[in-house]
Amino acid sequence: MKKRMIKLTGALLLVASLVFSGCGKSTQLDDYATNEGSDNVEEGTEAVADNTSGDTGGIPKDEIKVGVIHLSDPAEGSGYTYTHDLGIQGMQQNLNLSDDQIVRKINISDTDADATKAAIQECIDEGCNIIFATSWGYMETTAEMAEEYPDIYFSHGTGYMSNGKNFNNYFGRIYQARYLSGIVAGMNTKSDKIGYVAAMDSTNSEVTGGIDAFALGIYSVNQDAKVYVKVTNSWFDPDGEKAAAETLLNMGCDVIAQHCDTEYPQTLAQEKGVYSIGYNSDMSKNAPEACLCSVIWNWSAYYTSAVQSVIDGTWDGSNYYGGMNENLVGLTSLADFCADGTEEKVEEAKAAILSGENGVFDGVIETNTGETVGKEGKTLDDATITGGIDWYFKTVEVVE
Repeated sequence: MKKRMIKLTGALLLVASLVFSGCGKSTQLDDYATNEGSDNVEEGTEAVADNTSGDTGGIPKDEIKVGVIHLSDPAEGSGYTYTHDLGIQGMQQNLNLSDDQIVRKINISDTDADATKAAIQECIDEGCNIIFATSWGYMETTAEMAEEYPDIYFSHGTGYMSNGKNFNNYFGRIYQARYLSGIVAGMNTKSDKIGYVAAMDSTNSEVTGGIDAFALGIYSVNQDAKVYVKVTNSWFDPDGEKAAAETLLNMGCDVIAQHCDTEYPQTLAQEKGVYSIGYNSDMSKNAPEACLCSVIWNWSAYYTSAVQSVIDGTWDGSNYYGGMNENLVGLTSLADFCADGTEEKVEEAKAAILSGENGVFDGVIETNTGETVGKEGKTLDDATITGGIDWYFKTVEVVE
């Protein structure tokens, strides 16, 4: 599947860069993963996306209506849904949309196709012109609805399906930030046992690639450390995530990371007196004495550009795959209790990733089964990273 990146305007990039510097006003949303200051985006901003398929006519800004399908309630945590909704709020601020121009459908299970279809249909019936489906399991139903409603724009997060017209896919190079967080974990473990609560098993490239990037980052600074993975087999399962975190911590893991929605790995690590690495949003607010850093998304960078392209008539149906260079993903500031030298190692690796010197999945990589992937002098391509990583790095062990 060919992925082309929607080009953000200079104004949007400025906004995103403010986000990741951690600066902000007290009246703004209270997280790194937001946009600061709607006045940074001028009304009528143009050229948000490449218009390779011709002008679509656009929709006046006062007539735009945005639907978003959420896996859980964004008010109930600091995880995946919370961060996506921060992105929606940031987009709303940037484009100066009113509250009644945003339609949210919450607690929509992505394993229930009927519920997904009903939620999307409600958005359509309420007049939405563009609908964001934020979770993997919404993908096939969203694809079907896009064919049924060719005049409405559908944008699906994570997954891989798109039709190049009114249905695209958006995701990002979160593995870049995962690698940096691995450096943090590797330099701060004393037991050399690092835990990782994972939503899905090795059949899901998004989750597995994140684990491998994390493990590669650890290995770059600490070749003795092992990563112990406990899989919940659910994108959102509070009880399962709590149990998985408890299992890993009881094994003696003294740093725990996560690809799950709740903050249980963070709060349980703090209770146990060990370290954690957050995901989705800045989780230091949940576990200030444990959280070394958090791997975060700035979804508003994409949501703003996508909605603006519909307003401008420049939507071209292309997929979006941004990374640290686009300020879509990043790492929060490190805790002041990180081990000496951690920040320097992270900054060094970050510079190499931004310059293209380090592609994370570079060269020949040994898996935990003794096989190898990749080629000397090459890095894995986007198609493989997004859909073909079904192996674990050699230092990873799955806990049954």
